[in-house]
Amino acid sequence: MPDIIQLLPDSIANQIAAGEVVQRPASVVKELLENSIDAGSTHIQLIIKDSGKTSIQVVDNGKGMSETDARMAFERHATSKISNANDLFHIRTMGFRGEAMASIAAIAQVELITRQEHESVGHRIVIEGSNITKSEKVQANPGTSVTVKNLFYNVPARRKFLKSDPVELKHILDEFHRVSLAYPEVHFVMYHNGNELYHLPKANQKQRIIGILGKNFNEKLVPVNEETEVASFAGFIGKPDAARKTPGDQYIFVNRRFIKSNYLNHAIRSAYEDLITKEMYPTYILFLEIDPANIDINVHPTKTEIKFEDERLIYNYLRVSVKHSLGQYSVAPMLDFDVDSNFTSKYSSPNTGNQPGNPVGYNPSQFPNFFRQKEDKATLKNWTEIYKGLQQISVPDEHHGSKDGQLLEREAFGHSDAESKFAQAVNIEPYQLHNQYIVYQVKSGMMLIDQQAAHERILYERYLAALKNEISATQKELFPRTIELDVAKSEVMKSILPKINRLGFEIEDFGHHSYIIHGTPAGLDEKTDISQLITSVIQQYVDNLEFQLGIDENLARSMAYSASIKKGTKVQKEEMVVLIDHLFACQLPFKSPSGKNCFIIIELDELTKRFTS
Repeated sequence: MPDIIQLLPDSIANQIAAGEVVQRPASVVKELLENSIDAGSTHIQLIIKDSGKTSIQVVDNGKGMSETDARMAFERHATSKISNANDLFHIRTMGFRGEAMASIAAIAQVELITRQEHESVGHRIVIEGSNITKSEKVQANPGTSVTVKNLFYNVPARRKFLKSDPVELKHILDEFHRVSLAYPEVHFVMYHNGNELYHLPKANQKQRIIGILGKNFNEKLVPVNEETEVASFAGFIGKPDAARKTPGDQYIFVNRRFIKSNYLNHAIRSAYEDLITKEMYPTYILFLEIDPANIDINVHPTKTEIKFEDERLIYNYLRVSVKHSLGQYSVAPMLDFDVDSNFTSKYSSPNTGNQPGNPVGYNPSQFPNFFRQKEDKATLKNWTEIYKGLQQISVPDEHHGSKDGQLLEREAFGHSDAESKFAQAVNIEPYQLHNQYIVYQVKSGMMLIDQQAAHERILYERYLAALKNEISATQKELFPRTIELDVAKSEVMKSILPKINRLGFEIEDFGHHSYIIHGTPAGLDEKTDISQLITSVIQQYVDNLEFQLGIDENLARSMAYSASIKKGTKVQKEEMVVLIDHLFACQLPFKSPSGKNCFIIIELDELTKRFTS
């Protein structure tokens, strides 16, 4: 039998290796930026086109490379960072595996121009599919410029799996944020399709954070600075009232390397216990400095996972450091009279009505404003599915007599006649369970309604109809207000602004990532924090991009989630009736936009079994 095992050619081996190292354009950005940092650069430019699908270029003023080193950089396992196995436990550089450049060159068209300070000319190398097609002397500035074009041009199966431009841009911005946050002493500039997105001059750590996350974070940050015998902990955490309903703006760096660790994330969240609800996510940018001998970073090719020699100890130190900072600056209850007045908090305790768990702009007295323009036929049809077999509903003459108390109540809470007649017939009152569920009696047993899922379904169908039919009403602002967004959110906002305005907003792009709000959707409570609502909608929209929904469906989902009542919110009995009525006026009352059940029915037989078993 002939031999069947054969050695793969280098070109194929490099393409296979590239599958681990280069997953999308953001992977290339990460590797090139880290190489520039390791080269000692003080000024780095990132220039991308079409979210990195067409071109990615990184230009730095680092130490550059010789002609031989420039060629060797594209060989597999060629690196200047380590020379023996022991060096793996003393790594201070960002890169060390020697795989990135070879992997990139295997699946893209790459041009490298480099020059060392003491050399009079530079060197240019062009590579396509791991093959050097050109090598020549050129005039160049000291440093290195790497241009990566047509990513995955020779692996079409990989290229077709790339997401839309907004999704890929989001991932690129994530990588840019991580590197630029870790190195505030480096001047970073970023361009996308000829537009300057970021200009971050050399700064201190807080200035760099504000430059990336936005000016509104200036008053929301609390410093962390603790020294222990194992590690040092520094950086900033957000005040509890800066917590958000969606994850984001959460960074942990170990020896200036961004890492992902659910274990350490849990340590930070536990420090906020009793300050924020479980649904909220705090902001933090924390830097751990630890002896490289006590960690292992050679766990995954992306180098975002590490192992600690004593993970429990790091967990406890991190939790205590965050908790101490919250207490020291009067954010958490703690006896400390040496308090900086700049960090006094207006945060209310979780027992007050202003707790972060409440939805944006929620006001029980305004709750019925969420529901308008219902269809009686749809209501009765969907209710009939639940209440099959109940007595025939009689419909008295609606013109008979004057307005009585029940009629006035129906008008006050937006009930249609058909809904009110049905409620009269069944004579059932709902009640709330744990401020999360609404319990309602049906003939076969009882119905449990998830108040948030149900409200999301109601709002989703209304906003989707508004986007298709342009029927939303706008409430004009007496005094227009201005909001500022960070670069990433501003780019998304520009792309969806016409759709946002069709939902009832009247927002104008003012330039420099600022927007003027002239009007808001009619029915929103006047106390609604519009800036927070818009930020939440944008974040939800970006999170949904991975699902590749249509823009209308994505935006309707995002707005519904952001404006819906949340778990933990007290709802009055009349408001429960309104919510139930309008849920069953929906075309699809059974599921929320994300596919979650809006309600379940527990049969009497099942309840009986529970008591007899």
